[in-house]
Amino acid sequence: MTAGNPQHPIDTSKPHPARVYDYLLGGKDHYLADRELGEKMGDFIRVGAKQNRAFMHRAVAWTARKGIDQYLDIGTGIPTEPNLHQIVQQIVPAARVVYADNDPIVLRHAEALLVSAPEGATHYIGADVRDPLAILDHARTFLDFSRPVTLSLVAIMHFILDEEDPHALVRTLVGQLPPGSYLVLAQASLDSLPEAGEVARTYSSRIPFQPRTRADITRFFDGLDLVEPGVVTGPEWYQEPPAPEMTPYPGYVGVARVP
Repeated sequence: MTAGNPQHPIDTSKPHPARVYDYLLGGKDHYLADRELGEKMGDFIRVGAKQNRAFMHRAVAWTARKGIDQYLDIGTGIPTEPNLHQIVQQIVPAARVVYADNDPIVLRHAEALLVSAPEGATHYIGADVRDPLAILDHARTFLDFSRPVTLSLVAIMHFILDEEDPHALVRTLVGQLPPGSYLVLAQASLDSLPEAGEVARTYSSRIPFQPRTRADITRFFDGLDLVEPGVVTGPEWYQEPPAPEMTPYPGYVGVARVP
């Protein structure tokens, strides 16, 4: 495992999405401010976080079985086990994975938690999805963009506000992927779980947060070939029986192929 350099000062007095997510998943790498905000989330948000993680596992495993051996995971968060590299390297042991997150504490945890990854197979950089060209430039030093790559944007785009043009950010990233690549994306929404509105407002009071409609989330896949069953709630996306437990899920997910 190799890592890039942190680019932001550390501040544990404020909650960070990666550490709150770790808390909701039952991890150990978070701080008081993260726990306090996580405690204000309803049980369905905690269940939703775990379902979100389970979707990521199913989706990247499916692309690995399709023969994809390169992964760019942006907004990965603290690598609560099992993380993406552990899932795909069980299927394709030589798979190469680049993780990117904008919290230097996440980077430090990654340095400790990823030491068991195969040497040269996993790379971690301090970077922000708002600077997609910088991420791509760094990823090209580790991944071969002449061959298909799976881009994972799981539980990250709802932290990009509308005024930051999230759809343009995704177009920039996807536009650099070769044919045969895949986009794996999950984004929070209040469409399927309107009672989550108060929880979303509580979260937004501490961390910028932008739930979107199913139609707006579907726009992230414009120009791509959506994989069945399309843009659905997390538990509804699976390729093989048995189906996951169909619990309430505050968002939509999808997987699409770059034509």
